[in-house]
Amino acid sequence: EVQLVESGGGLVQAGGSLRLSCRASGFYFDDYAIGWFRQAPGKEREGVSCISASDGSTNYVDSVKGRFTISRDNAKNTVYLQMNSLKSEDTAVYYCNTLPPTNDYWGRGTQVTVSS
Repeated sequence: EVQLVESGGGLVQAGGSLRLSCRASGFYFDDYAIGWFRQAPGKEREGVSCISASDGSTNYVDSVKGRFTISRDNAKNTVYLQMNSLKSEDTAVYYCNTLPPTNDYWGRGTQVTVSS
C-alpha cells in the first residue's frame, strides 16, 4: 500500500521556522519526483515546491523562493521542506505527493499556522 505521511507542522510566530517531513512507503521512492503542496482555507490547493528523482533539481513557487528549501533523503524515503521567515500567508495544510500528483496518494497533510 502506498503511503505518504506528512509531519512537522505546528503553530509558529511570523518570522519563525518549521521543517516538514514527508515519509513515503509502498513504492520505489528513488524513481519519483516529489512535490509539496498546500491548501489554505477557502483556497485551492497549490504547488509549493518539488524535487526531481534524477539529479535532485528543485523548483519553488515565487511566493516562497528564498525562504523555503526542499531536500530528499532516499535512504530514508523522506522529503523535507525547510520553511524559514514564515509569513501569515503561509498558513495552510501542507501535503506531499508524487509528480504529477496521484489522487490516491493524498495523505492527511500537516497543519502550519503562522501567527502575526
